Amino acid sequence: MNKQLTESFCANQWDSTVIPELIEYIRIPNKSPAFDPDWQTHGYMDQVVTQFSNWCLKQNINGMTLEVIRLVDRTPLIYIEVAGSIENTILLYGHLDKQPEMSGWRDGLGPWQPVLDDDKLYGRGGADDGYATFSSLLAIKALQEQDIPHARCVIIIEACEESGSYDLPFYIDHLAARIGTPELVICLDSGCGNYEQLWSTTSLRGLIGGTLRVDVLVEGIHSGDASGIVPSSFRILRQLLDRLEDAKSGKILASEFYTEIPEKRIEQAQRAAEMMGDAVYKRFPMKSELQAMHVEPTELVLNRSWRPALSYIGADGLPDIESAGNVLRPSTSIKLSMRLPPCCDAEHASKKLAEILLSDPPYGAEISYTPDWAANGWMAPEIAPWLEHAMDEASLNYFNKPAVLMGEGWSIPFMGMLGEKFPEAQFLITGVLGPGSNAHGPNEFLHIPTAKKLTCCVAEVIAKHYLHATREA
Repeated sequence: MNKQLTESFCANQWDSTVIPELIEYIRIPNKSPAFDPDWQTHGYMDQVVTQFSNWCLKQNINGMTLEVIRLVDRTPLIYIEVAGSIENTILLYGHLDKQPEMSGWRDGLGPWQPVLDDDKLYGRGGADDGYATFSSLLAIKALQEQDIPHARCVIIIEACEESGSYDLPFYIDHLAARIGTPELVICLDSGCGNYEQLWSTTSLRGLIGGTLRVDVLVEGIHSGDASGIVPSSFRILRQLLDRLEDAKSGKILASEFYTEIPEKRIEQAQRAAEMMGDAVYKRFPMKSELQAMHVEPTELVLNRSWRPALSYIGADGLPDIESAGNVLRPSTSIKLSMRLPPCCDAEHASKKLAEILLSDPPYGAEISYTPDWAANGWMAPEIAPWLEHAMDEASLNYFNKPAVLMGEGWSIPFMGMLGEKFPEAQFLITGVLGPGSNAHGPNEFLHIPTAKKLTCCVAEVIAKHYLHATREA
């Protein structure tokens, strides 16, 4: 590959076509079905599918076919095939559904209000994961512009990833014969520890969660009358949560939520921590005096990628402060989300979580726990030497620094699914969700220079795969 031509082509394409498309995409509130049950009626998902499909068809990619597949009562899926010089298959993945609005956007910014500010494009979905469709296809087009051979490429863009990808297994089964057996899977829906090099995800945490509710009264009672006699539903809730988590350290208590960390992953965490330094925690918008949960960056990397952690993501039964009267409330509910180590069995962990919360209810209170999800994590197979070399070379070419391998803290259900179906495949799981990008939260942005360089890196890895495959043949 001619590095200068690749850089120039990708940069020009991003500036002239991709950024304008992403600006229009951000305007569309195509929330994932979990957050918009009436998505079919609203039509936003179809609007984005049409927009993305039209852009793809205008790219004049040699050997490309595109089909929008719609299984009954399921979100749509864009399926693209690009014929290659060899029949070996590369599978590229992204999604086009979005998280909900979230409050706290800065003045002048908003989830459906695209704002281009220097190197950043603000708005919901640009970085998670609207850019993936464009980067995937541009990487292939960059190769064709230089007459560089590549393998057959299959691109899948789904529409319910933010809801747990519950539709995707049906599409994977439906398309199994057409997809074939990928040798390399490239997913552009992950993170980067900084914007200075190529990052590849080696593992993803699993996820369990649900709603815990404590009922103590049929109706609220004046707190001056009932307090001291009727136990508080909030205090009972605290007791139950103390069974799960050490309130002082945040450590999850039950051993069933842990797995042994492989030595190789510890070594990779150490290298990632060396690269990031105190940016491991400083990249988050913490209050000025707040301290991280550990002083050692490597421990923080491992906490985020290989240890369980509990988050409290919603609550019911608590009125707004402005509306709060002196009442002993009848119930309190809280939504729990627990991240699990990559190799922890999510179904077993979910049952254990319910057992811990429901056994021996304090004061005989009415306790209920309704699980909402149980998703296994994922660990990549050992990276093949050719791919490790290709990632390093691509990172050095376009970022001037070597690639970094690191576990991520979130979940991508698609990866576990593919890991089971294609156990021999190699994986490049990467993305643009770096410091401050804040996917799912307010002020989400896409770091445009990183997206451009990442597109170049994907092109080079695809080219290197062709060389490896032909040598092996």
